[in-house]
Amino acid sequence: MEPLQQGNIRLAASLLLVRDGTGGPEVFMMQRPGGVDFPDLHVFPGGKLDAHDFVPDLIDGIDDATANRALGVAAGGLRYWVAAIRECFEECGVLLACRDGVLVRWRDQAEFERFEDYRQQLIDGALDLATLCATEGLRLAGDRVGYFSHWLTPPQAPRRFDTRFFIAAMPAEQATVAHHWESVGDEWVRPRDALAAHAAGAWQMISPTLVTLESIAPFDDVASMLAAVAAGRHLQALTPALRQQGMSTLR
Repeated sequence: MEPLQQGNIRLAASLLLVRDGTGGPEVFMMQRPGGVDFPDLHVFPGGKLDAHDFVPDLIDGIDDATANRALGVAAGGLRYWVAAIRECFEECGVLLACRDGVLVRWRDQAEFERFEDYRQQLIDGALDLATLCATEGLRLAGDRVGYFSHWLTPPQAPRRFDTRFFIAAMPAEQATVAHHWESVGDEWVRPRDALAAHAAGAWQMISPTLVTLESIAPFDDVASMLAAVAAGRHLQALTPALRQQGMSTLR
């Protein structure tokens, strides 16, 4: 497997959580607090891969060989799918996992609070996703997570991330609850409105976020968006300018 960190480059995963809104598709975005990676920026949920993210026996819909082919890596590609699912749960409280073949939902307040405790333990490093799944009888819903794009922070940056972006439809059975350590603001927003906020100087965003928003802005609904991603028809052409900004080939 690729090492989790090589020099100043760290492996990472980010997830676009999307839903249909009254004015068209919306994506969940967060504003990072100061003192963390990408301070004050508006971003999608995401973060670094963890040593515990390789759990091939606990995820449905994709195996490591298929993940490796999709990403163009020799081994361990499945870690990116797991990391995207884990980071989504840690940062916005949405868990893409199934119990008895049905996407998990909180059956009562007590269960919601129990999972919030799991969430905090994951963030603290006191719990790993495999233990959570074993305790609650869950399997990760890899079939709900589509591979979207690949970005590598340009060489001039002091800290660099080799990041794979993924996309998933927001489960109707759950609700987003951004973690107070991970954000100072969060909202569901139409991609074109997020781009307008950046153009007006109200939101700070970096190239991977902007190009991703531009890629999903033309779609009229989530179904057509996900279909385009599955068919590989969602990305802009990879120009020299985009390469300089960090965009890479999918594999």
